[in-house]
Amino acid sequence: MDALIDNFFNLTVYREVLPYLLGGFWTTLWLSAIVIPLGAAAGLLLALGQTQSSRRGVRWAIVAYIDFFRAFPPLVLLIFLYFGLPFLGGNVPKLLAVVIAFVLNNASYFAEVFRAGLEAVPKGQMEAARSTGLTRFKALRHVVLPQAVRSVMPDLLGNCIEIVKLTTIASVVGLPELLRASRDAQSLVYNPSPIVLAALLYLALLWPLTRVLARLERRRTARAGHG
Repeated sequence: MDALIDNFFNLTVYREVLPYLLGGFWTTLWLSAIVIPLGAAAGLLLALGQTQSSRRGVRWAIVAYIDFFRAFPPLVLLIFLYFGLPFLGGNVPKLLAVVIAFVLNNASYFAEVFRAGLEAVPKGQMEAARSTGLTRFKALRHVVLPQAVRSVMPDLLGNCIEIVKLTTIASVVGLPELLRASRDAQSLVYNPSPIVLAALLYLALLWPLTRVLARLERRRTARAGHG
């Protein structure tokens, strides 16, 4: 037991590496704050194109995009963007490579969530809104979208949680997020305790979100039961 505590729950090591890990924790936070809104906005545009466009070619192209990036491993995509593009004459900074890879990947998941929400809104809602004199855009913005987003809010929050965890792969290109910081600290102190501390920091960040997610899912289940 003493060996377990010394190697994984060493409070002396925790105090020593905590300032360094907090720097990585901050990087994880602002990276998530960049990627989540961009991915959600791109996903919403894709979902609107898929559900609202009258052009079959546009809808098929969006479906192909969504299927491709949901199936393509984000780690491979990141490695290709950062290490592969220089062979084609491009030079992508590590932060830009991470943002592009994450947005391309996450937009496909957000698109599916928004699509499900948009298709769950009865068509009569759009017709009723248009009958009041609203344009199609205003009807989407003020009537359809609020209902769609409300119905899929648990799924949107679940996506956000997954994106925060996905930021760990940014360490592959040397971006100093929390996992990279903990691995660097581990190599300095020759003790795996920094990895455990990083896990505790992730837990502190994501546990409240998972509780909110559970509450939203219970509410959705209750509404479906009453319906």
